[in-house]
Amino acid sequence: MLSFRAASALALFAFLNTKLVTCRSPGESAPDASPTRSETKDVTLTGVDTGTLTAREKSEWSRFVSELRSPCADQPVSVAQCVSESRACKACVPAAKALAKQVQRGRTRQQVEAYYKARFAPDQVKDIALEDSPSKGNPGAPVLLVEFADFQCPACRAARPLVEEALKKHEGQTRLVFKNFPLSIHPYGEKLARSGRAALLQGKFWEMYAAMFDNQDRISPPVIEELAKGLGLDMAKFQKDVESEAVADAVSRDRKQGERLDIQSTPTLYINGRMFPSTPDFAEDLDDWIGLEAEMVGGSGAAAPVAAPRPSASASAAPLSHSAAPAGSVTKKP
Repeated sequence: MLSFRAASALALFAFLNTKLVTCRSPGESAPDASPTRSETKDVTLTGVDTGTLTAREKSEWSRFVSELRSPCADQPVSVAQCVSESRACKACVPAAKALAKQVQRGRTRQQVEAYYKARFAPDQVKDIALEDSPSKGNPGAPVLLVEFADFQCPACRAARPLVEEALKKHEGQTRLVFKNFPLSIHPYGEKLARSGRAALLQGKFWEMYAAMFDNQDRISPPVIEELAKGLGLDMAKFQKDVESEAVADAVSRDRKQGERLDIQSTPTLYINGRMFPSTPDFAEDLDDWIGLEAEMVGGSGAAAPVAAPRPSASASAAPLSHSAAPAGSVTKKP
């Protein structure tokens, strides 16, 4: 269970990451002509369970699926029509399910439309070079999560157990790749990022990752060394690597990539190239997003439609494992 401080950090993170937009995505439809709208007939769609929705929620959901266009550009019809006519768009049923969950959680119309855009619009998929970044999980998983985080960020620490729980629940269907995005507001952010990278070179990234987050409240250079020693790292090599140009370049590469993605806060998660928008229901929305993504791309641990990180000796040896002025197809460099 999260501490009050951790919960507060995560709530702040959610608030800072919530960006409401007014467009109807992924397709366009006419804006409201006036605050008064005609009634929409309740919709029933095969494969979409709306039995738990109240009468009001069912009406709202029916309006969304009737007005929002399908996620597939080659099927320029409403979500409802796409499902009822069994159109060739595998994302239509998941889209209708996602809309039902958003309505049931009491989201405003603006929030639902923003979520739908982030979740299904084709132009929301970003290219992320994985390179030799540390990763864990099924290498052929259908769902790839890329996390940009700062080890001194309280919101990153608060989000960590929620991400871990989602990975555990969807074991075999997920893979997590970590990217450093140290913030200038944190005095030890860069040092911690380099320390994690140096631990990766000795096959202990995820142990160091956990240790640094677990000791965030007392972190300092002496504590970082204490943690490295506690993991049994070769300290001479560790200290040399922390100060090396290669490790500095690796951290800088991650940060520049995050800047190109226009990351606005940490942690920022991308799921199969789409930025996951933080909400007050972070854990539930993350679970839903992963589950629906697995459903759309195969969901049984088959080869993912995104590239896995380039293997390296250090990466393959690794065991499983706040706001900045910073946000997927996912690619790797040859």
